[in-house]
Order: sequence, then C-alpha cells, then structure tokens
Amino acid sequence: MALYTKLKEYRARYNMSQSDLADLVNVRRETIGNLENGKYNPSLKLAMDIAKIFETTVEELFFFTDDE
Repeated sequence: MALYTKLKEYRARYNMSQSDLADLVNVRRETIGNLENGKYNPSLKLAMDIAKIFETTVEELFFFTDDE
C-alpha cells in the first residue's frame, strides 16, 4: 500500500505556501514537501493538525491505495 495526500491541492485552495503551512503546524518546510512527495508519513498528531487547518478530515487529506 502507498500513502497519498491532497496537501498540495488544499494548499492551492487556501493560497498557502509550504512554508506557511509548516509555520502553522510547527514543522520545517521540508517536512511538508516530503509529505507531498510521499517520502514521509505524518504522525497522527501532525495529520490531525493539518486537517484542522484546512477544516477537513485526516481521511480526506491522507489515504492509502492498493498499489502493488
């Protein structure tokens, strides 16, 4: 299974840079970039903090696919 994210899409909707989002959830900009590129899986707390910023659910932002 692979974890995918809609972070980039949501950031665009909110006219927000990676740095803006990183500042709001107290992580480095590189962390947001790695999340968007599938190189990093967020902790539950980070996923929930990001979902709260975008007023959505964790499941809407992060999801698994059955890529084999």
